[in-house]
Amino acid sequence: MNKRLLRYILLPMLLMACAVCDAQISNWQDLYKAKKKDTIYGIAHKYGITVDQLMEANPDMKKDGYQLKKGDIVFIPFVSQPKEVQQPSKKSTEKDIDIRSRAIRIGMMLPLHNVDGDGKRMTEYYRGFLLACEQMKAQNISVDIHAWNVPIDADIRQTLLDKGAQNCDIIFGPLYSNQVKYLAEFCKTYKIKMVIPFSITGDEVKHNSQIFQVYQSPERLNEKAIYAFMERFPKHHAIFVDCNDSTSKKGIFTFGLRKQLDSKGIKYSITNIKSSEQQFGKAFSRTLPNVVVLNSGRSPELNVVFAKLNGLKMTAPNVQISVFGYTEWLMYTKYNLANYYQFDAYIPTTFYYNPLSESTQQIEALYRQWFKTETIQALPKFALTGYDHAIYFINGLHKYGQSFSGTKKQQVMKPVQTQLYFDKNTNGGMENACFQLIHYKNDQTIESITY
Repeated sequence: MNKRLLRYILLPMLLMACAVCDAQISNWQDLYKAKKKDTIYGIAHKYGITVDQLMEANPDMKKDGYQLKKGDIVFIPFVSQPKEVQQPSKKSTEKDIDIRSRAIRIGMMLPLHNVDGDGKRMTEYYRGFLLACEQMKAQNISVDIHAWNVPIDADIRQTLLDKGAQNCDIIFGPLYSNQVKYLAEFCKTYKIKMVIPFSITGDEVKHNSQIFQVYQSPERLNEKAIYAFMERFPKHHAIFVDCNDSTSKKGIFTFGLRKQLDSKGIKYSITNIKSSEQQFGKAFSRTLPNVVVLNSGRSPELNVVFAKLNGLKMTAPNVQISVFGYTEWLMYTKYNLANYYQFDAYIPTTFYYNPLSESTQQIEALYRQWFKTETIQALPKFALTGYDHAIYFINGLHKYGQSFSGTKKQQVMKPVQTQLYFDKNTNGGMENACFQLIHYKNDQTIESITY
C-alpha cells in the first residue's frame, strides 16, 4: 500500500496533543489548571480580567449548578490589545504565496473514530477524500493533509492550539453545531477557508466570509422544490394524495405548494390514499396532464399509491400521469424503478447516487481495494461525498487560488454524486445553492436537471 496514503488512513485515529506552551499562538493567553481552593472570581482577578470575560470564554460556567473543580482546564482569553495578539504569525503569512504553486494545506476536523455511527460515517467520508487526493496526483496537484479527531465531547479550542492548524489553507469541519463558532472565529483570524460539510444549526455563514456551508436547511429546499414544481408543471393538473401518515413532515411542502397554486389561481384536486379506486380516479383530469403529490415520503404509502395509479391506467389508459416525490424516494429505486419510469417521476434532491455509473463503480472498487470493506448502506454515500468535496475544493483552489468562491462561473468538476455551487451571503460567506430534479423518463432514461 502506498505509504503516504497509509499515513493518511492511520492519522485520523490519533489525537494530536496540544501543549500549554502553544497557547500564545492561539486565541487564548493561557490554559489554567484549577487548584483545590480556586474560584472563578479569583482566577479572573489573577489574570486581570472580569468574571464575565472569563465566563464568556468558558461557556460551561454559565450553566445552572456549575462548580469549579480541581483539575478543570480554564481558558484564559486575551482582553488587552486583542487585535495585535490575534494577528497571524509570520509563519502563517506563507499563505500569501500563490497557492497554485505549492501543495495545498488541508485540515480535517471531524469525528474520525470507530466508536459510534458519527465516527464511522466521517471516517468513510475522509477515506473518500483521500482517494480523490491520490487521483489528483496525476494532474500534478499535491496536498498536505493534517487530520484531527474531533468527537462530540471534544473542546475544539484545544485542537486549535496545535501549531499545524493555523497554517491550513482550508479546513473541513466540524460536524457538531456547538463547535462551529470557535472554528469559524479561528478561520477568520487566520484567513483559512472553512467548509461545513454536513447539517448544523447556527448562522455563522451570515457574517463570516471564510465559510462554505454545504448544508441547506429544509425550509430553503422546500422553497426550491416548490419553484421547480411551478417551473416544470405550469399546465398540469395537480392531485394531492393525503396518506394519513401522522409521522410525516411533508405537509410543510404540500401546504406551501398549494398556497402557491392558490395565489396563481391554479385549480387542483385532493384525494385520499384510502379512497376507492373509482373515487381516486375522479381526482384526475382527462384533458390535462396530471401530476401527483403525496404528503408522505414513506415507502409503504408510495407503494399503495403506485398500485392505485396502475389500476387507474388499466381503466383509463389515456390519462397522462407524472409524480413529484421526495429525496427519500431515491432509496426505493431498486424496488420502484419500473414505476418511476412509467409514471414520469421527478425527485427533488441535492445529490444523485447512480450505482450503474462507471465513475461510481470505479470509486467504489477503489474503496474496497484500499480499505478492504464496503461502503456504509446509506444515502448519500459518505465515501462519494468526501470524494466529490475533495475534487471540488482542491481543484478550485488549484485553479483559482485564494479567489476561489465556488460560484457557477467557477465550476471545476463533474461530480460522481454531489453537485455543488455556492451563492454569496450578503454579509458573510458562501452558501450551497445547488438543487436537482432527477427525472425518470418514460423512455427509461434518467435526466438530472440542475437549478
